[in-house]
Amino acid sequence: MLSLGERVKRYLTFASGIFECIGFAGAIFGWASLVFVLKEEGYFYNLCVSPHNSSEPGGSNGTVDCYLQDERFALIFTMASFMDSFTTLPGGYIFDRFGTMPAQFMAISMYTTGTLLVAFSTAASAVLLFPAACLLAVGGGTFYISNMQIGNLFGDRRSTVITLYNGAFASSSCAFLLVKVLYQAGFSVRSIFLFISSMSIVHVLRVLFLLPRKNIPYPLPEDYTYGITCKRFGSDSSSCEEETARQMKPLRVENEADREMDKRSENKQWEVEEKEEKMEPTDHFNIQTKASTGTDVKMDKVRSFRSCIFSRLFVTHLMWISVLQLRHYLFIGTLNPMLMLMSNGDTTEVSKYTNAFALTQICGFFCAPWNGIVLDWLQQTDKTSKAGTRGCVERLAGMRSAVVSLIITITQCVLFSISATIPILEVQYMSFILQVINHSFLYGGDAAFISIVYPSCHFGKIYGVGQTLSAFISLLQYPCFALIQGPLNNDPLFVNIGFIVLVILTYTHPLNLYLHWRQELQQSRTKQNPQVGVKIQGDELTKDTDV
Repeated sequence: MLSLGERVKRYLTFASGIFECIGFAGAIFGWASLVFVLKEEGYFYNLCVSPHNSSEPGGSNGTVDCYLQDERFALIFTMASFMDSFTTLPGGYIFDRFGTMPAQFMAISMYTTGTLLVAFSTAASAVLLFPAACLLAVGGGTFYISNMQIGNLFGDRRSTVITLYNGAFASSSCAFLLVKVLYQAGFSVRSIFLFISSMSIVHVLRVLFLLPRKNIPYPLPEDYTYGITCKRFGSDSSSCEEETARQMKPLRVENEADREMDKRSENKQWEVEEKEEKMEPTDHFNIQTKASTGTDVKMDKVRSFRSCIFSRLFVTHLMWISVLQLRHYLFIGTLNPMLMLMSNGDTTEVSKYTNAFALTQICGFFCAPWNGIVLDWLQQTDKTSKAGTRGCVERLAGMRSAVVSLIITITQCVLFSISATIPILEVQYMSFILQVINHSFLYGGDAAFISIVYPSCHFGKIYGVGQTLSAFISLLQYPCFALIQGPLNNDPLFVNIGFIVLVILTYTHPLNLYLHWRQELQQSRTKQNPQVGVKIQGDELTKDTDV
């Protein structure tokens, strides 16, 4: 039973993490709101072509052709979204290798530098937006990665907490809506972003008092503590961190005698495993516990990182996250010119719909837990995967629930893509709602999927590899935008139809996961009792026939 102080500290860690994610982590995805402000300030206005020689920034009346200005803003967002995904791998490695404190300080430094660059930029030095947007994206992404581990503190509600953080990440795009509102209220861009820069003090205090130096292990060891309360348990800070690091090593044998017993039993087990692999392929993604014949010795194995990322399941997962992420990036990056086109250049209408889009992003925080609740509920009620060890049972139940989550997420994206294809301004309200719901399900489901299917010791690296590889796919958003602006004459119909087809193709991922789950379930039952494995399957067939 946790003490009151420990419970309070964990909830403060959770609440402060929500604030950090909702206020900063995904602010770059509120790009449409910031673009509106920057256009009013005259950023890249020199690229506009005005037949009436108008030189007043923000004075477009529908006759000024600013497609080059829109392309420049689209290019900045493309680079920022690419860096957000591409640097997830090194960020995940730093987080896994060095711990929470170095990752957080790196994120604080980059984010503060990005906000200072925006604060001191002007229309004449608009090129500073390129490094500023990239730093905001990378720093915010690192905030998100380092906060997802907080779900490990809450046991059975882990998936729900992870998706709550994802919802906060998705909702943080409303941060630039606040910038837009303050700007329209009379505050300057410089004063707004200098205030955001000063918030780094809050981040630093949180790292020092409410986060561990290293990582939060899962499953959580009994009496686990972190931060300044380590000394309360009779040890200094360094020994507390050493104990935490020891607890995080997955299922490592406790002493040299156990290691020797493992070595002696390994040769016998290897022969058995070779025979099993010849009979049917194994593809275990997490810890597999096996008992050696005639002894009580157990041998724990964790699948290697290399075998995880070179698996067929990871390939389909990469296709899933890449296509859906590209669909969202293209919609966000081209929202301002799309609204300008649909409203015939009416900046009042553009402002109204931009505000509506940003306000719907706040709902992401409330939508994200739905995916986690679905995952947790399906895992708790799953009755078909009750075979094997406790860890095996939890993984199988999690994989089965992930199939349902993936199908729901893809269906949402199909509906969102169809809605975005309809060139009616009022219909875009529905597009905004579907986009925020699907965005929450997408990233929350991505993190939950990796935490369920793969070993926890590889979480940061696998998540980083997936985001890094998908980053290269996200670069296609700029060619898509150029294609719409050029050969398609501002008609995105064919591009949108193409995305509907691509999203439908990602149904292969939940299908692949379902087949893998069936294979592991059969293998688990067979390995639990090899002598009666065939009999169990025969009994199931008999029961099915009776029913």
